[in-house]
Amino acid sequence: MSLRPIKQIIHTKPTLEGAGVKLQRAFGFGETAEFDPFLLFDDFRNERPEDYLAGFPWHPHRGIETITYVLAGTVNHGDSLGNKGTLAAGDVQWMTAGSGIMHQEMPKGDPNGRMHGFQLWANLPSSQKMTDPRYQDISSKEIPEITDDDGTRIRVVCGNFWGKTGPVEGIAADPQYLDVWMPPGKRKTLPVETFRHTFAYVFDGSGNFRSASAPQGVQTEFAGSANSHQAEFGNRSMILFDKGDEVCVQAGEKGIRFLLVSGKPLKEPIAWYGPIVMNTQEEIRQAMKDLRNNTFIK
Repeated sequence: MSLRPIKQIIHTKPTLEGAGVKLQRAFGFGETAEFDPFLLFDDFRNERPEDYLAGFPWHPHRGIETITYVLAGTVNHGDSLGNKGTLAAGDVQWMTAGSGIMHQEMPKGDPNGRMHGFQLWANLPSSQKMTDPRYQDISSKEIPEITDDDGTRIRVVCGNFWGKTGPVEGIAADPQYLDVWMPPGKRKTLPVETFRHTFAYVFDGSGNFRSASAPQGVQTEFAGSANSHQAEFGNRSMILFDKGDEVCVQAGEKGIRFLLVSGKPLKEPIAWYGPIVMNTQEEIRQAMKDLRNNTFIK
């Protein structure tokens, strides 16, 4: 067994999206090969309704999957196929945009005005970019939770972990999406298959992701010392791991909660146009033509 060393440390950056939603972005809209098959990760945590209520009005998607995980507040959603509903705390929506869909997401805070959730984009392989759109709306009660002897709790949104299988099925990138909470001071080694690209995103408490060895020349966008890979990582820290088959975590004095996400890289060319991600610029031009000609929805 080999522990995954830390490859890159990222701290989120304030970003304005939709009709004026203030959120924090870890990566997206650029060079994302290190995260393949994932394309974007946003943390839309906010306690000021005026910073998120404008939401994400109608917009197109093609060639990707969007994964929304809500922790506080609600998100009302609808699309051009007539699907609509509400995501509440603990719920997940895994939307496969495929050949094309018009979509809207309108967040609403809890009784105290708090809104918290994450959106992750996963790429589709070229063979599935024009597949039929579909939804997997998963209620909180459907997500299995594991409690280990030391008090560690893990929600398995997608993939297999410690004998539990998440409810999201049939995803091309074979992802694993875990929500992990560890009590103060506890240390844990979590298995991750070697072939996967893997990252952790800390959103509560703090902890140390000890690597197999102190890597030389670790890339960092984290506001810390040159040896910040040895420090505790706190709120809104993202850790991208190098190769290995285990991730080691040491929880801080207040415990730690983080997402552990991994997937099988597609290793295909990427052409971006906002929420439309294809393999070639010609496919992007075709998508733009479809939007102009009202033939985007297949």
